[in-house]
Amino acid sequence: MADGVIFIGWDRPVAGREKQAMQLFQKSVAYYSKLKTGGRIENFEAVLLTPHGGDLNGFLLVRGDGKKLAEINEEDASIQLRMEGHYCLDGFGVVFGAIGERLTNLFSQYSKLIGS
Repeated sequence: MADGVIFIGWDRPVAGREKQAMQLFQKSVAYYSKLKTGGRIENFEAVLLTPHGGDLNGFLLVRGDGKKLAEINEEDASIQLRMEGHYCLDGFGVVFGAIGERLTNLFSQYSKLIGS
């Protein structure tokens, strides 16, 4: 069961790099589909947000085993996708997070720290 996520968010394409940004999105969906089919991730979801005046306009949420996600993050294909993301998308970022049992464990540790 998934205990980790990779959140890949962006604002909008850099002016003049819109076509490359679209190709990157398609490559990313194909890449994560391959990882899912191969059983290396549990699932992923692509989200495009409606205009709202903020600086987060879309994201991919990748779910899986936290250790496997960390390994995938260090692979050349992931590094290449991130490099392209930084090149053609404003506000591009990649953040790891906890879900499921791992989230529960982290909150338990925090609760002990604050004495509740």
